[in-house]
Amino acid sequence: MTDVEIGSVAVVGGGFMGSGIAEAVAVAGIPVVVRDVDRAAVDSARERIGQSLSRAVSRGKLSHDEAAAVLGRISVTTEFDQVAAADLVIEAVPENERLKLEVIAAIGEVVGEQTIVASNTSSIPITQLAQAVTQPERVIGMHFFSPVPVMALVELVVALDTSAETLDGARAFVERIGKQPIETKDRAGFVVNMLLVPYLVAAVRMFEEGFASREDIDTGMKLGCGHPMGPLTLLDFIGLDVTCAVCDSLYDEFRRAEYAPPPLLKRMVASGRLGRKSGRGFYEY
Repeated sequence: MTDVEIGSVAVVGGGFMGSGIAEAVAVAGIPVVVRDVDRAAVDSARERIGQSLSRAVSRGKLSHDEAAAVLGRISVTTEFDQVAAADLVIEAVPENERLKLEVIAAIGEVVGEQTIVASNTSSIPITQLAQAVTQPERVIGMHFFSPVPVMALVELVVALDTSAETLDGARAFVERIGKQPIETKDRAGFVVNMLLVPYLVAAVRMFEEGFASREDIDTGMKLGCGHPMGPLTLLDFIGLDVTCAVCDSLYDEFRRAEYAPPPLLKRMVASGRLGRKSGRGFYEY
């Protein structure tokens, strides 16, 4: 694999994370294609990006003309072949290993041999996902954080076969879009979630056992540790289903109790209490 200068990007999956990634790419002046499963999904992605740009304008971060130019650099499609010409394709579908494998395999069937294929997974080992394509050396983890237009960090996850050229290209791209890359080896959870999940799980168990109220748990960590939000509020923001999936990945890999999803978390996911996105989690929205 030779060095690739990333001049165009495709994002497969136009949900909250995918649309945020597309916006960050377009703000940096790079054209981006967003692919999703049907017209309703791609229309929602474009609407979500438009609303985010409107908020940026209202906060004085972009002018109306700049926001219009950003939106003009974003195209949406339901067709996989529309991502074929991209120098970098970022998979950003829900945190389900089987689904991600299917999507990455589909990407591999249409892109050229020089295309970098990245996964935005927050916990699934990249080596497992890279087996879905030929030339696994061009596959890398590129884990963005939510909300993408605001959060500066991107974890670059280097799998067993990831080439130095792929890593260099990914790092240059992340820096070009104004983010700070950190490099991690390919273990479930990477850097941030491996440290964060036990903290979140401990907060759920504390609440589940009636040790303290949800408000006092959150206030304790905000005022006692200087966190911008407490752990239960953060869980609602991340999505309880996403957190549960990350817990499962970590527990499958390490078999350590601090990574196992607590019963309360699993019951809340089963009942549709997913946090902010469903209107109800540990708090109501």
